[in-house]
Amino acid sequence: MTASDLRDLFLTHLTKRFGGNRRRWRIVIGDVKLYSRDTHPHCNWAVNPSGSAGENGAVEQVADELRARHAIVTRG
Repeated sequence: MTASDLRDLFLTHLTKRFGGNRRRWRIVIGDVKLYSRDTHPHCNWAVNPSGSAGENGAVEQVADELRARHAIVTRG
């Protein structure tokens, strides 16, 4: 799984569960930040949402679910 694949999964889950459009969610999510597996062996990615409190909560909910299934991602 690549970072861009993960971002697409975020967008799909967020629009299906919380409504809205992919463009708005893309802005809220921002970039998927990747970290070295040397320092982050259990999960090497993070997002820092920048939307309303409700939007940020929705992103964090989806992030928790996706971390369980896709803890390690690659660049791309």
